[in-house]
Amino acid sequence: MNIKHYLDSTYLKTAKQAGVSEKENNQIVNDFVREAIEEKFMLVMIRPDKIVDAKKQLVDAASKVLIGTVIGFPEGTFSIDEKISEAKTAIENGVDELDFVINFEAFKLGKIDLVKQEVLQGTKLALAHRKKIKWIIEVAALNGSQIIQLTSLIKNVVVANFTEKDFDSVFVKSSTGFYKTTNGLPNGAKVPSIIAMLENAFPLQVKASGGIKTKEEALQMIQLGVKRIGTSAAKSISDGVLDSGNY
Repeated sequence: MNIKHYLDSTYLKTAKQAGVSEKENNQIVNDFVREAIEEKFMLVMIRPDKIVDAKKQLVDAASKVLIGTVIGFPEGTFSIDEKISEAKTAIENGVDELDFVINFEAFKLGKIDLVKQEVLQGTKLALAHRKKIKWIIEVAALNGSQIIQLTSLIKNVVVANFTEKDFDSVFVKSSTGFYKTTNGLPNGAKVPSIIAMLENAFPLQVKASGGIKTKEEALQMIQLGVKRIGTSAAKSISDGVLDSGNY
């Protein structure tokens, strides 16, 4: 088992969030992509406005590393039309995988039909363009029952509207890594939430993201059954050293 095949090496900070200039942030992304090429990670996950430059970098290197991006990030409250428009642009720019932040706030307010439509339309768009899609449910914003309910909702929409051959291309993903919790509580993937997702997502796959910083944590998630791991510490994880990053 090559752990690198599970790793989505992730950098999603804006220049402001990173406390650097736009030029410096572009260089950070460039270095991140270069590292992914050198390490042969599965995928590099970046913001939508970085796709074009990253794609050129990967093509120039004749690399098989995939490009992923986030849609409706990080709060998920964009309208369906806004998310679809953002995703279409990302597809046109050469993205391989789309990680949609589901409207978990609408779900918590009981707007179930809206959330179902979002899952249906987003998944239909991705699969029509032969892209993988991951639905980020933001586990830190949900209680245990809500994690089960929202994971099941996504699974049920996909199973009812698509065919078995599509299921491997649709994931339920734990976290953005950007959700602000209170009292310093974890905002990413934890074993109980991942187990709940795995039990209720099948036959869809699960991506664990947020707070995974060590090889031991990554291996634990893989042993539970996740197929992908989103982390800003991909190299540290593959090298087996501790990383102090925050995603």
